[in-house]
Amino acid sequence: MAERMLKFVGTSQAMPDKRPAAERRRDFDEIYSTYARERAAEQAARCSQCGVPFCQIHCPLQNNIPDWLKLTAEGRLEEAYELSAATNNFPEICGRICPQDRLCEGNCVIEKGFDAVTIGSVEKFITDTAWEQGWVKPIRPRRERAESVGIIGAGPAGLAAAEQLRRKGYQVAVYDRYDRVGGLMIYGIPNFKLEKDIVQRREKLLRDSKVTFHLDCEVGRDVSMEELRRRHGAMLIATGVYKARDIAAPGVGLPGIAAALDYLTAANRSGLGDSVPGIESGTLHAEGKNVVVVGGGDTAMDCVRTAVRQGAKSVKCLYRRDRANMPGSQREVKHAEEEGVEFVWLSAPQGFLGKDHVSHVRTVRIHLGMPDASGRQTPQEIPNSHTNFEADLVLKALGFDPEDLPEALAMPDLGVTDWGTLAIDWRSMMTSLDGVFAAGDIVRGASLVVWAVRDGRDAAERIHSYLTNKALAAQRIAAE
Repeated sequence: MAERMLKFVGTSQAMPDKRPAAERRRDFDEIYSTYARERAAEQAARCSQCGVPFCQIHCPLQNNIPDWLKLTAEGRLEEAYELSAATNNFPEICGRICPQDRLCEGNCVIEKGFDAVTIGSVEKFITDTAWEQGWVKPIRPRRERAESVGIIGAGPAGLAAAEQLRRKGYQVAVYDRYDRVGGLMIYGIPNFKLEKDIVQRREKLLRDSKVTFHLDCEVGRDVSMEELRRRHGAMLIATGVYKARDIAAPGVGLPGIAAALDYLTAANRSGLGDSVPGIESGTLHAEGKNVVVVGGGDTAMDCVRTAVRQGAKSVKCLYRRDRANMPGSQREVKHAEEEGVEFVWLSAPQGFLGKDHVSHVRTVRIHLGMPDASGRQTPQEIPNSHTNFEADLVLKALGFDPEDLPEALAMPDLGVTDWGTLAIDWRSMMTSLDGVFAAGDIVRGASLVVWAVRDGRDAAERIHSYLTNKALAAQRIAAE
């Protein structure tokens, strides 16, 4: 091990080659190339193989990162893939879109002074290689089970649960109101971060594994929840959260002001070849416009970088806190700055100006005061510090809240929390309805794909225990 690993002292951190900003501004292709095999091994060999791997501890999936880094350094890529896939259903997706600077890489023990191991890029390389070499195979359970499980939502939590349940032999049906599989991975994340064929090949793998998909099927409209509960032995609700938060400010209803997800969905649908009215009319297209994005998370970063690629005249991002307090990935902020996005820190919208269409965003400067109960400094407006920014298109990227699922599913007994998320018993992951489980953002609120995968895997285990115990109870009753 000592010969191959611990190379961080003499080998500098090196990400895969990044395309120049002037080039990548013109298309939606991924901005990083793929590691050459030798470069991936070289970077993996920088791992210190520390006794307490903080990278693994701070990964929601508890990925065996030091182990598959060591295998990569030794050229044992198929073994590295098997180890990576053992804890993560979508390692090549997480390798692309996880905020590694806040999770595994941000907690690498060699980060200070030597720069972290490029864990995400190596993870992506391992699984992309596995796909190319044909190591990724459809699921063939050792035995088929008669019980079926219905999953509402084809996003990361639902898909992770579907794969895990299928491995145990359950018959799995996934219901989703959209026309494609993937949830926000297909419609919310732009191609320059996650190209759609990466998601679509996972869909094909699940279909080849005999997972059934019912798309354009909205539960509560096209099929009732009661019907699904009769049809399946257990149900999993993994719908995510899609209700956009709004701004309480004068003029917010003016034409030219749109929700971030509407904008991103239109852009992604257009990239997939769909006819999108908002793109064709120009109402959801940034070409030639002064674009202002309000928000500081990863969705805001997706919006500003999409607007650049659509040919916006100017792109500004308003955030009421400073850079250090920004919830989005710092790596994404850097990419956006390279591509020409202007960040206006410590600035908040007070109103939107315009007669028949938005023309300006009226803002006020912010001072960060004393920390609140959560420990974050409280934003305070600075009197007489107003500025008007020209805007032809304003995008609201303020986060997402859950929809009213008890009403949408016609299930008034479905328990919710004070925040509107589904209330579950975390030990069983079951809701207030027997045999109905929940996972992902609809339980924890808007979060990361990697957390949704973790929740989906955990829910699959709880559903397996529930159905197993139910079958044993039925056998005991039959034997009496």
